[in-house]
Amino acid sequence: MKIRDLCACLLAIAVIGGCPISVQAGAQQYLSPHFEALTASHKSVAILPFKVTIDTKRLKDITMEQITKQENDEGTEFQRQIYARFLQKSGDLHYRVDFQDVDRTDALLIKAGYKPDSLAGHTMDEIAKVLGVDALVSGTVSQSQPTSQGMAMAQTLLLGFHGSTQRVDIHIDLHNGVDGALLWNYDHTDSGGGFTGSMTNAVEAMTKSLFKKVAGNFPYQQKK
Repeated sequence: MKIRDLCACLLAIAVIGGCPISVQAGAQQYLSPHFEALTASHKSVAILPFKVTIDTKRLKDITMEQITKQENDEGTEFQRQIYARFLQKSGDLHYRVDFQDVDRTDALLIKAGYKPDSLAGHTMDEIAKVLGVDALVSGTVSQSQPTSQGMAMAQTLLLGFHGSTQRVDIHIDLHNGVDGALLWNYDHTDSGGGFTGSMTNAVEAMTKSLFKKVAGNFPYQQKK
């Protein structure tokens, strides 16, 4: 058997057998040409709840209320996991800004009447003023199917597809707090295994994969 045919055969066996196959796509990145000048005085960055969207085309026997709750829960979990990752990387990569505690961020948003699912109705400079920070990290997550174990298992039984074929597209932005200008962004795509178990574990796996690419490219690193 030729090597090419053997590889194709092994791939088919892995897919049929449900073995997780992970693919990580390269990211598109933007950095403002005026980043250094615009952020010279920056000291604090807040991380907002992410906007999560789950593709409902193949979902059965799940209400929109359940989907909305799952999306909101995951959006908050992404916020917390990304905050934790930034804190972990700050020591190694020497970011020159501090990250606002997400509990404080969420409390200030609630106090101002800004609900997580209505942040799109406010400008970035408005939100930054409420939070008292110099810049904002926000993002969107598009999923081909649910990541929660219970919901994913229900869909597997109903439709015959497995959560290990999940595709996730993550877009992360950094905006200037003064005028809301886009300072930096990054796109990341994952497909394959690693997103099983509880919602928290699934989001943790996704953010860990994302930060393999993002951490060293986050532009607030101190110059050596």
